[in-house]
This record gives sequence, structure tokens and C-alpha cells, in this order.
Amino acid sequence: MQTSAESPAPLLSGMSDGTPPLVPPLLNVAPGVAFFDFDGTLIHGDSLLMFIGEVIGHRRAKLAFLDALRSGLHRHARGRGPGVDLPGSIKTILLRRTLRGVPVTDALAAAERLARRIRWHAPLVETLKMHRREGRRVVVATGALDIYMPALLRGLEVDDLLATGLEVVDDTLTGRLSTGNCVRLDKAERVRAWIAANGPFGETWGYGNKPSDLPMLAVVDRPSIIRI
Repeated sequence: MQTSAESPAPLLSGMSDGTPPLVPPLLNVAPGVAFFDFDGTLIHGDSLLMFIGEVIGHRRAKLAFLDALRSGLHRHARGRGPGVDLPGSIKTILLRRTLRGVPVTDALAAAERLARRIRWHAPLVETLKMHRREGRRVVVATGALDIYMPALLRGLEVDDLLATGLEVVDDTLTGRLSTGNCVRLDKAERVRAWIAANGPFGETWGYGNKPSDLPMLAVVDRPSIIRI
């Protein structure tokens, strides 16, 4: 007599003795998070130089940058650069020479003026909004300064900001950093730490430019290099 093979029982069916099926617990995994660089990604240009221009005047800011560039090159040639690399040294010198002694109220007023002048990169702003519509968290990770970034991001639905901290003493800028310079490897480490502290996430996205954001983009599942 011919017999037919029985189909295997479904994975979550009960046991033959009536025991309820064993269902694995659902993991509390967030839908995802997208990290965005700021300068050259969400906006056109370099916000730091624009901010310094709003504080001390744009002509003076350009001259100060050229002077910091010369000093940075000279110090690095002698192995005495104040930053971890040449760009970091130039930034360190520039901040000390332009922002030391500036009252916080003046810096915040400059940030408000800058917020009206920046040119947004519309395709990436729309990408940011798309991630929000799809329920993902949005984090801006930037080497820009924390003193002015909140004013620039006002109106965008951003969950968190990873930025370069500027030291404040007695309501006055010292021109010194209060955190690491949130670029390159430092930015990548901060993004990695943020994911570890706030995850797990189903998937991670990253948007930045090369070469400075390549370390950060290596941390996420779905990196995108932006060219403006």
C-alpha cells in the first residue's frame, strides 16, 4: 500500500502533548538611526569660518585663517603642532586668536545671524526628513562648534548633536576646546559610542564627505559619500 510522507509541523506549532509553542522573545530593536555630517553635507561651505566672520567681521576672519594656516604649517614642520594633525592645529590656533574673550551673548547673537545666511543642501535636508518620516532617529555629527550649532539646526527634527565643544568660563569664550575635535577618528568613536549607548538599532545610515568622514562612514551599515 502506498503511503504519503507527512509534511513537517510548522515551526511555532504546539507540541503533540498540547504544550504551548516556544516563541523566542522579541528584541527591543529600534527601527534605525541616520548620522549626518554638517559642513559640506547638509549645508554648502564651512560654517566655522562663517561663524567667526559673524563674530569679528568677515575680512578679519579671512586674514585670521591665513595667519593660522601659516602658524600651523610652521609649528608642524617643527613637530610642535597643538592639534593631533595639521587641520586640527590650524583650527586650534584660529579659535584661540579669534574667539578668546568673546562674551557668550555675542557668540549666540552671531549664531542667530549665521542661521539666516547658511545655504542648505536641499537633497540632503530632504533625506534627513525622509528618515524622520520613516520613524528613524537622526543625529548630526560635526566638527562645528556646539556654541552655534543649535541655532542652525532649529526647525529640523534632530534627536541629538555630536559637535566640538568650546570652553566657556564666566560666560566668556576662552577659545579653547572643551572636548575632542569631532572630526575624522574622533567623530567615528563618538558615533560608535552613541550607537552603543542608545541601541540596538535595526540598521544605521551615515552621510558625509570624503576624506574626513570616511572613518565615521565605516561605522554604519549604509554609508553614503556626499559631493556638493
